Amino acid sequence: MVQGHQKGGESKMARYTGPKHRQCRAEGVAICGLPNCPVTKKNAGPPGQHGPKGRRKLSEYGIQLREKQKVKRMYGTLEKQFRKYYKIAARKKTATGETMLSLLETRLDNVVYRLALARTRTQARQLVSHGHVLVNGKMVTIPSFNVKIGDIISFSAKAANLDFIKKLSEENKDAKMPSWLEKNALVGKVRDFPKREDIDIEINEKLIVEYYSR
Repeated sequence: MVQGHQKGGESKMARYTGPKHRQCRAEGVAICGLPNCPVTKKNAGPPGQHGPKGRRKLSEYGIQLREKQKVKRMYGTLEKQFRKYYKIAARKKTATGETMLSLLETRLDNVVYRLALARTRTQARQLVSHGHVLVNGKMVTIPSFNVKIGDIISFSAKAANLDFIKKLSEENKDAKMPSWLEKNALVGKVRDFPKREDIDIEINEKLIVEYYSR
């Protein structure tokens, strides 16, 4: 798993900071994670274009590249780190694509999002970076920190009293948890590592493996 010191940050390379739904429309998937994403609307097309005619037919390489870009954007990682996940997964005896997805799913920012403790992965990343999230009672400020089975995820006392956290907790009190996670109020626990069937996102991980295997 991709671990690191508990304080610090990810690469300082520039992240996408443009319009929130532009990438969603570009990939044709609700990358933002919001249920009301415009891409879910009928006839939603790619940015700067009008309707399906705006999409050109892609080559095999282009299809692989688009899938890689989609997943990379979905989890909010930079290319160098995304490639690192692939290399780690490729060294395992398990299926490379599934192992890579498991690494992405167990990132702390994604776990906070999956526990419905944040509306989006972007918001979850900010909560972690700002020191609001604890793992086993200790502050962890690295969004890419990989959690382990048995880890307890919670908020700092300050964060737990923030109005938007209280509101979000009330809104999501009955939210269905992935089978590998459990939650009680604002405290979550990692029960197991996610299996492929636990990841209900439109991803063809084989295309990503093919892209990096070229």
